[in-house]
Amino acid sequence: MPAVPQDGDVACAAGSFLERLPHAARRELLALGVTRTVSAGRRLLTERARDTHVEVIRQGFVKVTTAADGTERLLAIRLPGDLVGEFAAITGQGRSATVTACGDVVSTAIRQVDFLDFISRHSAIAAQVAATVGERLRWANERRADFAAHPVRVRLARMLAEIAVNCGRREGDELVIEVELSHTELATLIGAATDTTQRALRTLRADHLIRTGYRRIVVLDLAGLQAVTTVEDD
Repeated sequence: MPAVPQDGDVACAAGSFLERLPHAARRELLALGVTRTVSAGRRLLTERARDTHVEVIRQGFVKVTTAADGTERLLAIRLPGDLVGEFAAITGQGRSATVTACGDVVSTAIRQVDFLDFISRHSAIAAQVAATVGERLRWANERRADFAAHPVRVRLARMLAEIAVNCGRREGDELVIEVELSHTELATLIGAATDTTQRALRTLRADHLIRTGYRRIVVLDLAGLQAVTTVEDD
């Protein structure tokens, strides 16, 4: 399992919530919570639960999912430095999604009362929380626009390229996506049927852009994968 980092020891993803905070504010926020390691497959948050704390991801990746018609649908992947659970903390309503550890994850849990007191004392950080919520809504809206505007192969290539940049481990010229993704999860993420997504994966493999195994995806040519969107959008 990964070592639990010190309060200021966070390798934040670019553009993440923590990455935007001044170093002193980051340390102050993390010191409010309890940091622990969550093992692979364990839930940090559960959809419809009434708890109201927030989680700050310190190391590793988590999946955000929701249940619809008996199917678990993948909504997003959150990265080191990301904040999750803020909606329930701010509104007091039940959890809108489930958050599950992909591999071992180090996360800091902060009580609602402490989190709300912190952002009430730091207006600039409260603005960052609002910006985080807004950007996630914009991302979701852009995905819905993609569903209508682009074929499945384009949507899949675009999503895999994004995930590889955010969650990829470089091995030579290749990027190994460090989050296990099933065909069904990919399908729900891009708004497509599973069999259609499988066909799109086959075409990307045939073009030597990716290599796949059981819940394993390796990007062989990131620039080529990104170019699929450029070529087919023209």
